[in-house]
Order: sequence, then structure tokens, then C-alpha cells
Amino acid sequence: MLSISNVSKTYKQGNKEALKNINLDIMEGEFTALLGQNGAGKSTLINIMAGNVKKTKGTVKIGGYDIDSNELDTKKIIGIVPQDTGYDFIFTVDEALKKQSGYFGIKDNKEYIDELLEALYLTEKRSARLRDLSGGMRRRFLIAKALVHKPKILILDEPTAGVDVEMRHTLYDFLIKLHESGTTIILTTHYIEEAEKLCKRIVIIDGGEIVADKPKEELMETFSREIVVEIHFDNELKLDDFDFLKEYQPQIEEKTNLKLKVLRKDFSKVFQKLAGKNMEFTDLIVEKPKLEDIYLNLINH
Repeated sequence: MLSISNVSKTYKQGNKEALKNINLDIMEGEFTALLGQNGAGKSTLINIMAGNVKKTKGTVKIGGYDIDSNELDTKKIIGIVPQDTGYDFIFTVDEALKKQSGYFGIKDNKEYIDELLEALYLTEKRSARLRDLSGGMRRRFLIAKALVHKPKILILDEPTAGVDVEMRHTLYDFLIKLHESGTTIILTTHYIEEAEKLCKRIVIIDGGEIVADKPKEELMETFSREIVVEIHFDNELKLDDFDFLKEYQPQIEEKTNLKLKVLRKDFSKVFQKLAGKNMEFTDLIVEKPKLEDIYLNLINH
């Protein structure tokens, strides 16, 4: 569906190498997160796919079409939701979506536009001018604008930036349904929990290079050998009493809770050692590894 081969981009100003030999294949129907810090190269890669930035070398194919020789064909396949909410604000929502339909030669698109407005909770704002919309409503408008020609691939660049928590979850539901209908989705976000909730595949880019590319569950399994275990006791604890667990970095919290960092393979050993000391506990909490921790470890390393 999307094939990026040996793509590099060097900006002449400052001779900055923004992308370094990127190779990435996105299959039809995937929901992929593209994660990275500001300046990592995410936006450059997205703008290359959108045709807004010319790569220095390499090839990009969208739906089998090369973006250099078949740019119009690729634009029909892909929809981009940019970070920038800039648009011609003199138009109403309805006028702007009809105008966008016209760019793709779609003359009568009212029924589908109605569906998009309803799904994105914009029906009541269809006659409002874009300049009068709130930041969150403009984000939703940009999603509708990107989908107006029914693209097979949707790329979302920080789609929930500036959106309140309630509407963010509404957008999550919308994207999940869109993905289930067969749309291939690529998401960039600074909300790591967003990627963890929505995406099946995680691609992390750092310094213009891909440093991780795995299915989410496999990535979390591979990079999460250590888990955090919190054990609750009835009585007040003393750290000296847990010298026999010092390899697990014991900490006392709230006087009666013991927190340990344990390798998965050593999980049973901890309880064998506790049993050997006749220590009875009242509760046990195992903190599952979070994608955010793995992400931070990868880019910091």
C-alpha cells in the first residue's frame, strides 16, 4: 500500500540531514503509529508522502504509484491531516468541503459530506465560517477535509492537539471505526497513550533514522523485560528487613507498601524468598510496562 525505500532528505539551509536512508512498508489495513521527538524527521517524512517536500534520494510508492511520476494518482489514494490548521477562513465548513471535493473531480458529494459531518459532530457547524470555529472543531474539520475523497490511506499529524479530553475520545472511536472499515491509518502523536490505545504497529524515528519498527505487543514484550511489583503488608515496614531482596531495588512507599523492580524471569523467585522469610502480604499489584517507558528508553539510549 505504501512503500518507502532508501529515502533521505538533506535541507540545503544548514546542510541538515533530516532523514537518513528510511525504509518503511505499510500494508493495507494497518494502523501504525509514527513516533519521535520534535525534529526527529516525522513531519519531513509526512510532507514527502504528501508531495509538499522533495526528497533528496530514494523512492516512495503509494498504491503502487511512484510519487515522482504519478503524483496525481497518489494524491487520490492518500489523505493528510496536517498540524497546521491554516485554511481560507472566509468559507463555511460546507463550502470548504464541497470545494475540496471539486479538487478530486467529485461533483455531487453531499451525502458523504453529511455522513462525515455527523460522524465528527460538525453537523450544527456546517454553515459556520472556518474562522469562527474553535481549535478542536478545526481539527475535526481537517479530518473531514482529508477524508472527503474517500482515500485508502489516512495520515494524521497530531490530530488531537488542542482537543479537549472528551472530544479526543470521540475521535478515537471515529478512527477505530474508520480503521475497521478498511482504511489504512498512519498516526503521529505526542500522546504516547494514544498510540498505545489505537495502533497495532509502532515505528519510532530518532535523528532521522528508524530505531524501532515492530507490532506493538512484540515491541512491548521485547523491551519490557523488567516489571514493577508492589506488595502490600498490614504492618509498617523497615527497609533493612528486605536486604534479602536488594537485587530488586526495594523501596518503601506509604509505610506499608514494598515496591520492587523485577525481571520477568525472576518473578517467582521473589515470592519464594518472601515465603522463606514467612512474610505474608495482603495485596499484590503488577504494573504492566507502558509504551511511553519503552519509547523514552529507546530515544534516550
